Amino acid sequence: MATYRELLAEKERLDAELEEAWRTEVAAVIETIRAQMDAYGLTVDDLSPRRGRYRGETAPLPPKYRDPRTGKTWSGRGRAPAWLGKNRDRFLISE
Repeated sequence: MATYRELLAEKERLDAELEEAWRTEVAAVIETIRAQMDAYGLTVDDLSPRRGRYRGETAPLPPKYRDPRTGKTWSGRGRAPAWLGKNRDRFLISE
């Protein structure tokens, strides 16, 4: 049976092998992806969704509610404005 120290040394050797294998495989995958992107003329922006939770370039949503007195609008997302009150239907923008 192997000793604790022998097993630790083997674990460190295996960790180093795992790291090297991972780096080699990732490099090959990145090269394949770059080749495909070049072949199809894609950029990194093409891989990201146009609208998303973490993307800073999102277009504003169209308003669903409008205050007839002030002209202020609300899209229906986020905290509701005070002017909306409890009856939202009266401020709903008709299509």
